[in-house]
Amino acid sequence: MSVIMDDNMEQDILEGNHKIKMDTPFLPLLYAMDTYIRSHTDNQKPFILAIDGLCGSGKTTLAKELSTIYDCNVFPMDDFYLPFEMRTRERLEQPGGNVHYERFNEEVLVPLLKQETITYAPFQCFTGNYGEPRIINPKIINIVEGSYSLHPFLTQVYDCKVFLTINEQVQISRIRKRSGEEKLKQFLDKWIPMENKYFTELHIQSISDLVMDTSDLW
Repeated sequence: MSVIMDDNMEQDILEGNHKIKMDTPFLPLLYAMDTYIRSHTDNQKPFILAIDGLCGSGKTTLAKELSTIYDCNVFPMDDFYLPFEMRTRERLEQPGGNVHYERFNEEVLVPLLKQETITYAPFQCFTGNYGEPRIINPKIINIVEGSYSLHPFLTQVYDCKVFLTINEQVQISRIRKRSGEEKLKQFLDKWIPMENKYFTELHIQSISDLVMDTSDLW
């Protein structure tokens, strides 16, 4: 479902979740997500919301905003990129194969669903090493954010799937501003084509519950 603002949203938000800021660029999406979360959480079993989408579309920004509204855990998929020794030609030819989705499932999703403490070491792309372990206590609301978070290996346990899109010109502008000209070339030559292959071949946008174009938001 594509998300747009309608005349009733502002009043509903004012009467409902008062932690949602009315000046946020994500207001229509937060409204839809809040309605979804409230109708699907029963405070007994974990609720898992995943945010995927194009590079520069605002996935991490949205997840951070959600963490100010809800008492939730946030799990970045950036912590689960594929270690160098697993980056074979066969693996990288798979759509979404450059994320270690098997480890994410085993170390995050399995204990999360059992409401157990989660412990994992984030993979650090720049060094190829693993960082200090993160120890995360269970919470009812859980956010998975980042590219490849809607990989079909993982989606069977999600309660809400969100996809953020963006037009090409704005994407380039945001990446240049965030990462600089040299990194932009890497994105254009390598990372964006890999993401686009994953989005297209696995039909990621079409399997999502909520879709929003963030091109005009900031």
